[in-house]
Amino acid sequence: MKSASSTSSPIRHAALTARYRTEKTAYWCVAPSVILLAITTIAPFAAVVMFSFTDYELGATGFNWVGLGNFARMINDQGAQKAIRNTLLFAGMVVPTTIALAMLFAVLVNERVKTRRAYEILFFLPITATVPVMSLVWSFILHDRIGPVHALMMTLGMPQVSFLSDPRIVLTSLAFIAVWQHLCFAFIIFLAGLTTIPKELYEAAALDGADRGWERLRRITLPLLGPTSLVVALLTTLRTLQVFDLIIVLTQGGPDGRSEVILYRTYLEAFAYFRVGYGSALALIFVGIVGIISVIQFLSAGRRK
Repeated sequence: MKSASSTSSPIRHAALTARYRTEKTAYWCVAPSVILLAITTIAPFAAVVMFSFTDYELGATGFNWVGLGNFARMINDQGAQKAIRNTLLFAGMVVPTTIALAMLFAVLVNERVKTRRAYEILFFLPITATVPVMSLVWSFILHDRIGPVHALMMTLGMPQVSFLSDPRIVLTSLAFIAVWQHLCFAFIIFLAGLTTIPKELYEAAALDGADRGWERLRRITLPLLGPTSLVVALLTTLRTLQVFDLIIVLTQGGPDGRSEVILYRTYLEAFAYFRVGYGSALALIFVGIVGIISVIQFLSAGRRK
């Protein structure tokens, strides 16, 4: 008579073999994606890290190791410091405004059951436009001689304003365009988050006396939109900090560097001035800034929970 252990051994072996084959198949399926990721993302990032510690210039046949010299150079580089300040100021204007307006519009549209689909389509359409095309349209709209905004201001007897060439307001003008650009995407996410809130909660709140719009918003909507707000904040922050196309099409960093941001400065250093080593160091500083801001947002969201 066979023992239970001798009977279960072949069964266990067959189960392990089947599991091994399944895992092996999964690895083979994932391998092409991992290889592609390594070629397109990991390897270039490793090259940036390496070049940031060198004085390599584009097209040169050799380079010297300079250690932290490129990073130390930023301390006295007024252009790099201005680009960092402009980037943070730009994000400070765009991110809060985008989140507030997107949430406001989503709450208002969510109450309109009959016309909600039309608003969703209306807000989604700008997402399909590419940044260069959108930038060209805005360059015409804000043109200080032939733009419709200029014509309207002249009709109203207002003074002429150069939105994209006045150093005092150029960054604010770009921030306004960026808010319009990011608003639609954030609106769609907030609207999706609102659909997950059970209507029974609003009905229960009405029975408790919280039947006014502000009370419902403060007690139910805002707390339950916390995870959605975190996602919107992270995505909007990342997209805002990565601004580049908008700058290169509309202002090229001008006037007098007032609209120059980190990525545009990195582009100039690496591909206009051919200082790839220094440009790589700027790129790493940008990655560090994005990482720090993301961690701060995660920690602040955790404290609110």
